[in-house]
Amino acid sequence: MLYGRVEEQLRIRALLNGAAAGQSAALLIVADSGAGKSVLLDLAARMAGNSWLVLRCAGIENAPESPFGGLRLLLAPALGHIDRLPGQQRAALEVLDMPHAADRTQAAVATVSLLAELSSTQPVLCLVDDAHWLDQPSTEVLLFAAGRLGPERIALLFAGRPEFSGHGLPEMRLQSLRGAARRTLAAARTTEQRDRSTAPPIGRRNHIVDRPDCARMAVLVAATEETGDLDLVLRVLADLGLTVDALEAAERSGVVIVMNQSVNFPNPIERAAAYRNAPFTQRLAVHAALAAALTDQPDRRAWHLAAAATGPDETAAAALEAVARRARTSTGYARAATAWERAARLSPDPADRACRLVAAAEAALDAGQHQRALQLADETVHSMDAGPEDRARLAIVRARNEFDRGSLRAAHRLLVDGAADLASVQPQHAARLLIGAATAAWTTGDLSAVAAARIAMAELDLEEQHAPCLAAVDGLLALQSSDRPAGVRLIRTSVRRIRSVRASAPTTLVAVANQATAAGDLDDARDILVELSRTCRELAMDGSLPAVNGALGTVEMLLGHFREAEVALSEGMRIAQEVNQPNRIGQAESILAVIAAISGEEEDCRRLTKQALRQASTDFNAIDIAHTEWALGLLDLAYGRYEASIDRFEALWERPDRALGQWIHLMSDRVEAAVRLRSPERAVEPMAALEQWFAATHSPWIQAHLLRCRGMLDGNGEAYARALELHAAEQRWFDHARTALLYGEWLRRDRSKTKARSVLRGAVSTFERLYAWPWAERARTELRAAGEATVPTGCDLAALLTPQELQVVRLAAAGATNKEIGARLLLSPKTVAHHLYRAFPKLGVTSRNGLARVDFGSGASNEA
Repeated sequence: MLYGRVEEQLRIRALLNGAAAGQSAALLIVADSGAGKSVLLDLAARMAGNSWLVLRCAGIENAPESPFGGLRLLLAPALGHIDRLPGQQRAALEVLDMPHAADRTQAAVATVSLLAELSSTQPVLCLVDDAHWLDQPSTEVLLFAAGRLGPERIALLFAGRPEFSGHGLPEMRLQSLRGAARRTLAAARTTEQRDRSTAPPIGRRNHIVDRPDCARMAVLVAATEETGDLDLVLRVLADLGLTVDALEAAERSGVVIVMNQSVNFPNPIERAAAYRNAPFTQRLAVHAALAAALTDQPDRRAWHLAAAATGPDETAAAALEAVARRARTSTGYARAATAWERAARLSPDPADRACRLVAAAEAALDAGQHQRALQLADETVHSMDAGPEDRARLAIVRARNEFDRGSLRAAHRLLVDGAADLASVQPQHAARLLIGAATAAWTTGDLSAVAAARIAMAELDLEEQHAPCLAAVDGLLALQSSDRPAGVRLIRTSVRRIRSVRASAPTTLVAVANQATAAGDLDDARDILVELSRTCRELAMDGSLPAVNGALGTVEMLLGHFREAEVALSEGMRIAQEVNQPNRIGQAESILAVIAAISGEEEDCRRLTKQALRQASTDFNAIDIAHTEWALGLLDLAYGRYEASIDRFEALWERPDRALGQWIHLMSDRVEAAVRLRSPERAVEPMAALEQWFAATHSPWIQAHLLRCRGMLDGNGEAYARALELHAAEQRWFDHARTALLYGEWLRRDRSKTKARSVLRGAVSTFERLYAWPWAERARTELRAAGEATVPTGCDLAALLTPQELQVVRLAAAGATNKEIGARLLLSPKTVAHHLYRAFPKLGVTSRNGLARVDFGSGASNEA
């Protein structure tokens, strides 16, 4: 009986009606124990009725961590349809009972695809009860699926306690009942308690409570075993002194079904109840028997060993630590955090306990679980058992948390204080903290603090292994000195050496990529970040992915790959919002503002810069401030507001906390603004900087910018022509078109109109392909002035598409099927079809064959 909850019932009904009509949706029901979450899920199942396919699973308190166990239970009735899926996806679901073989990303994509396939014949309702107790891999996959719902007929309902994070899912929080509903419920409970005093619990006919002890034990074994393996269930029953008759009695109760070498629960809630209601001693015995039987499956054995432990147990703790290490390279960091935390709880030795708690905190942070990471870090500090290395790692955890949340100076302070604490006893660990402090100081634009960190490092007795990181800090400082070439050499050497070390931490690799960017090596930075972004997605490193994608989006933008940058930044922003990393949101907004300026989207540019500056000013993030100011100056330059543009560039350059490193594009824009304003004297400073940077790096793409600027200042046609050659060789097409526009203008003034028209036509085409509309319009205007009789004014049709639609149609044009596109972009095939359906009219085509006539623009591949 459901008392009250009228609004909640209406919301569930609306969600189901929308899903039935092709508007898939998900909802998280949040409440404390006993508030009626499960009752609402039951109600949803009744509302769906027989016309829906209803799939259910439930988490179990204190159950062993069985990777994908919940997902396996949810999808069990539907696994007979996996033959409809592409090979890799089908394989991912076939091996869910073998956790090391199951790839999280493929399992997630396969789940989305399977639900989409099922929904083609009838609506699908997925009910996940006690989600806070579900195994972590299943949680990650199902939340991923909830975030990828499209035009399918799918509804996902999760029910969990307040500590369960739905990563941005719409929530329905249950409030305490009031008034008549509360009084009615109280009266009903009183009657129920009175009835229980005169009669045994009433269940459905043939319920397990009416069966003998052996049947109840068989049900408990089946519930605890979690995979439904009939052979394993029978072996464990035999170890407990029972025969197959016990399982037969359990099947007669109707709670389990034995079929096809498998033991299944038709109702997953019954499985949870069977485990929860069993006596403590019986649960221990079953877990111990399962651990003894699973010698060939170390992960499952470890969790059952832990569940069978009644106190500190190093055997179980060590087994779980091994699980955590494997999870870190296979099934994800959130699961690794869970395994390390449980191992810590079982550790007899306080030092081992502290070390494992630190590892759990690190893994939780990488998984984007900031609050959990801080709680684990606090527990370790308060235990007083942490050694020097553990204290260093804890300082990094706390500082990373502060950095991601936007407190850059707090992060710097934590690292400096931690290094001072360790300098005399553990100089190697102190060096790690000081390197982090230097990075935080660099981000705030505080060069003196970077230098102070390096001086502190010089006073430490360090081993050779720290040389690359120290060289990188030296390189950053040298970039701002009179010996800029030395800085570039030091950074390039450091990047090379650190990249050669396998399994470097994501934070280290992001720092390496940023150093490569500072030294002008954008292609190297992109290579590092593309691979790292892929790794972070595969391992569910949500805590690291926003930083990785923010850096990747920055590099893609500098390379002129604007759509690729938008895809990376959008993904990073979405995850940063889910895991509460405002600093990373601001970073993405500042780069998106630059892209909006290039596209001439003035309103979007100003909105994004306002949002990013609000965060950057709070963080003291000088790099994001520089990007936002560049975006506004570039917007002015695009629309011919040259005075405003150069004033903004010069003011930025004079800021004491201006971003450090190379800003070739910004300096080149400053020269152009000065020349167009007919104030060449204001180009002297940026020209000198460009010359110094080329002398330091010898990078062809920087030389191209220098030549473009010389062409503007000196009226040198050969400089323009050589710049175009270098841009083309480096595939910097936006830069190429900018130079072509300037060269075309100069040629027209030099009365070389025929050549000017040829150059300007190419500029128009490239600008349109890259959606740089103000620049395209200026090139068209110049083309008319050069005597072009007919100047095309149409826009690039691909610009009408969203970033997601553009990715889909590019792959479709290359011949990929909907299933192949879905696997590539982590979408269901039906969502792919929906994107194509929306894209075709925009492109003026009616089928995939027509895509061959559409120019989708140039840029990097979509592998990122």
